[in-house]
Amino acid sequence: MTTRVAIVGGTGKLGGVIREVIDGEEGYEVVAVLGSRSDLAELAGADLVVDASTPAVSIDVVRAAIERGINVLVGTSGWSNERIALVRPLVEASGTGAVFIPNFSLGSVIGSALAAAAAPFFPSIEIIEAHRETKVDSPSGTAVRTAELIAAARADVGPVESPHVDQRARGQRVASVPIHSLRRPGVVARQETVLSGAGESLTLVHDTVDPATAYAPGIRIALAAARETLGVVIGLDSFIDIGVRTRPEMPEAPVADGDVSGQVAGATSA
Repeated sequence: MTTRVAIVGGTGKLGGVIREVIDGEEGYEVVAVLGSRSDLAELAGADLVVDASTPAVSIDVVRAAIERGINVLVGTSGWSNERIALVRPLVEASGTGAVFIPNFSLGSVIGSALAAAAAPFFPSIEIIEAHRETKVDSPSGTAVRTAELIAAARADVGPVESPHVDQRARGQRVASVPIHSLRRPGVVARQETVLSGAGESLTLVHDTVDPATAYAPGIRIALAAARETLGVVIGLDSFIDIGVRTRPEMPEAPVADGDVSGQVAGATSA
């Protein structure tokens, strides 16, 4: 049986990588590629929607897919626990599935898992992430996901120690973890997680050098999972056995007020 796929943001960098992977996989057919001028009604007839749009419109894409009874795989950055809480009731009530993947890179996912595993042993943890200057959101979805995993892993020992966070130069705190975002030419994606304790520190670094080859294995895993998933699932680590205990079950975030809307556009990677 062939899975018919609609890609939103299919003309962007991430969307192009996803389309190339799908074209090379048996059992899938791309039936629609939506860009910035497309109408979300074009999703009708697909068996799976892949969202690689922009943070401003991704929530509209997810809602449009779920309202049509179509599972959705979200690769767009910017989905924190709080934002996912906005669509969780809709997904659960519809009997469909929504898979949110902050980063398709296996190395990145393993790096975040290792950071979470180490988190209870270090009182001070900060994240420095760098992406190309065209990335429109900060902090990155990967950094947000890493911070949330760290906070969950530290549930028994308390939040990260982060002094002087009232000063803007100290970065943006996510789940108590300060995140520092760099946007500059000449870089694809890089994340450093610095864990510090008395007399020592541990730095975990992940670099994405070639997105096409780095993301392809994770995209294949996520596509296969998204076809069958029911409910909300977050992170590629939900579908692979990394071999380390990363966290207890992530708590559901409270539903926040507010919504966003906009035009569909090409995506940047997480």
